[in-house]
Amino acid sequence: MLVLDSGGISHLAERSTAAVALIRALQSEGLWPPLVSTVSLVESLTGDSGKDANTNRFLKTCNIAERLSERVARRAAFLRARARRGSAVDAIVVAIAEPGGTVLTSDARDLRSIASRANDVAVEAV
Repeated sequence: MLVLDSGGISHLAERSTAAVALIRALQSEGLWPPLVSTVSLVESLTGDSGKDANTNRFLKTCNIAERLSERVARRAAFLRARARRGSAVDAIVVAIAEPGGTVLTSDARDLRSIASRANDVAVEAV
């Protein structure tokens, strides 16, 4: 499973040659569509339809996790407390990727710290 944080969303929504190539590679690896938590939308969107147009187009190709379960919230809290770094959103993204998922991000440092305490979660930087 591939999970995107706000940096991953922003990078892939760019519609650049590199972003399109990465999306195609992820598709060929069976890692598409990615999962996006609604909490990541808070960091990815502005609320301005013009500014958000590319991101909104991109998000239509993703699976949106609209519900944050208590179990995932508690797991995220645990991971964040153990890592002593990163935001609540970072911890939620890692917890959603458990077990065996990959998080695509532009902020690998905090996410790797959190993921090092998680159950088999990889973090890849874009």
